[in-house]
Amino acid sequence: MELISKITQGDQSALAKGITLLESSLEKDLLDAQNLVSKCLPLSGNSIRIGITGVPGVGKSTFIDVFGKLLTKKGHKVAVLAIDPTSNKTHGSILGDKSRMNQLSVDKNAFIRPSPSSGTLGGVANKTKESIILCEAAGYDIVLIETVGVGQSETTVSNLTDFFLLLMLAGAGDELQGIKRGIMEQADYIIINKADGKNITNANNAALTYKRSIHLFPPMENGWVPQVSICSAIKNTGIDKVYKTINTYNAQMNSNGWKEHNREQQEIYWLHEKIKEEFGKKEYNNLISNKKIQLLEKDLKSGKKLYEIIKDL
Repeated sequence: MELISKITQGDQSALAKGITLLESSLEKDLLDAQNLVSKCLPLSGNSIRIGITGVPGVGKSTFIDVFGKLLTKKGHKVAVLAIDPTSNKTHGSILGDKSRMNQLSVDKNAFIRPSPSSGTLGGVANKTKESIILCEAAGYDIVLIETVGVGQSETTVSNLTDFFLLLMLAGAGDELQGIKRGIMEQADYIIINKADGKNITNANNAALTYKRSIHLFPPMENGWVPQVSICSAIKNTGIDKVYKTINTYNAQMNSNGWKEHNREQQEIYWLHEKIKEEFGKKEYNNLISNKKIQLLEKDLKSGKKLYEIIKDL
């Protein structure tokens, strides 16, 4: 397929067409989309996958624009998958995130793809997982997933990424969210954004509150201690510390084997989710009751691909 060849050569137009094919609901496109993913799979997996979430208005797009530009200056190729909420009334999405990323949108080493959530819960789109595979096959070594930004329940992105970054605001009541369970327990790094001007004191106070609240949660299985810092995307301050922290995390997770283990667990999670999506909860419960789901998990661990398992069911 010519499209596959162009994607693996880093052609951004081809990559955009490939993701459009993945997102298509037309029956005639399903087989081509599956074939595209299967061909790209062997070339994927070599990136750092970073989920970025936070309440609406926290400055996710601006932060990604500045942070992404820092990454490309350091020699990385950056792909941004920005998920935009879909209206329940009109079934449309604005898809305006790219327009707020002025620096990255003209950077030849960056690729930005806004996608509609299309009613999918958890802050991501239905084909985000497959889109990551295509981006990695195209040579992008850092993939940023910007979620819808819906609040405490937005944790699905943690099942797609290696590192989960939570942006928060100071002085807007969000400090109290730090003692709630949910999205806070998933975060590897909490950043208080918009720490500039008169808000710096509030940002430092909020950071202190979050540092204290983190100790109320159980330790992370991977041995990582979640970090808290402040930054200003507008003033471009504190961004370099984010880069250093993610590098430290990635090195630690590679050395202790957690990164590989985590991705294996994510595949098992998506095996369960795809079965429920394709066959419904009744068939899923049948697979659990007759213990066939355990055999499918073993197939996955032994190297069989997720789409192959689903196709064979």
